[in-house]
Amino acid sequence: MISNRVVFFDTTLRDGEQSPGCSMTTQEKLTMAHALEDLGVDIIEAGFAMASEGDFAAIATITQAVRKPRIASLARAKTEDIEMAARALQFADRSRIHVFLASSDLHLEYKLKMGRAEALDLCGESVRLARSLVDDVEFSPEDATRSDRDYLVEMVRIAVEAGATTINMPDTVGYSTPEEYGRMFAEVRERIPAIDEQGIVLSSHCHNDLGLAVANSLAAIQNGARQVECTINGIGERAGNAALEEIAAALYVRGDRYGVDTNIKLVNLYPTSQVLGQIITFRPSPNKAIVGDNAFAHESGIHQHGMLANPLCYEIMTPALVGVAKTHLVLGKHSGRAALRHRLEQLGFTLTREELQQTYYRFVALADRKKNIYDQDLVGILPDQIRENRRVPVAELD
Repeated sequence: MISNRVVFFDTTLRDGEQSPGCSMTTQEKLTMAHALEDLGVDIIEAGFAMASEGDFAAIATITQAVRKPRIASLARAKTEDIEMAARALQFADRSRIHVFLASSDLHLEYKLKMGRAEALDLCGESVRLARSLVDDVEFSPEDATRSDRDYLVEMVRIAVEAGATTINMPDTVGYSTPEEYGRMFAEVRERIPAIDEQGIVLSSHCHNDLGLAVANSLAAIQNGARQVECTINGIGERAGNAALEEIAAALYVRGDRYGVDTNIKLVNLYPTSQVLGQIITFRPSPNKAIVGDNAFAHESGIHQHGMLANPLCYEIMTPALVGVAKTHLVLGKHSGRAALRHRLEQLGFTLTREELQQTYYRFVALADRKKNIYDQDLVGILPDQIRENRRVPVAELD
């Protein structure tokens, strides 16, 4: 029987770091690894040991300082890569070597200059070597979603027989759709009974080139994947990876649909996003789901009125759930009287209906001319008699 727990495999420090502007020092990787540990991530892919001395050092450092998650290193299907990964992981309490080899004809012909039969032999040899060095081996047929399905199944079968404990089927170039991606997982499980019989974990790894990385990851989970590979803020190659915070929130909010558990501490999602933003050269877009500055902000008067009546009108989760301090009602030209009255009352001004109407007209005129409205602006547009009745200390204003 398939488990109801989904394991989170975070690759912020490996695939995420490959994004332009996201390179990290060993100390920065260690800081991020501690944040991921606090978040409840199950596996941290700490780097690609063969890629550079810096990556090797970062992996080795993290294995000695971070103990709760399993620590993984990526490796090509090459002896030197696999042995280097094992050396970088030697101090880990729990380690994993993640071996990858292309499975699509496009990659085999043009990138590797290799035939199908040779790749199948190399798959088995590489997984067996990795398994002789560690007890947990993940195998990824690169570009799985553009691979011939029969050939993909054969490569996965060989990897399982060679000792792989996790099979990751990546949408390497963000090409797939949820229906296709989910069907691939269902078919592989059906055609290789040993996967379910031996408890082999199927994993998804999705890129966001068509904006479908999270949707594809969720489709994989619905079809038996019990590991999801993702990054904080969705950073990664090209358009990025599936965003960890979006998948975790979706599995929680729509638990009625997915019915799975995770070890992710949702309240740490926003703080972890902030840690990453401080380390790399950019923060999430304001409209980024879950962790963007506008994720819990409302400017429309209709929305603000509904929020003041009952937050459930326009928020499917509380800000506190994911570690955001509070909902933010943004005052702008789309705002209504309810939000204006609410903010003025917070500042200590209670207005009559007529006074509110007079102030609202002034507010709309100001908002048409100014992008950002501050508390000082609100006090400035109040009728003189109201403003004089209560002087607001500067410290109380934004």
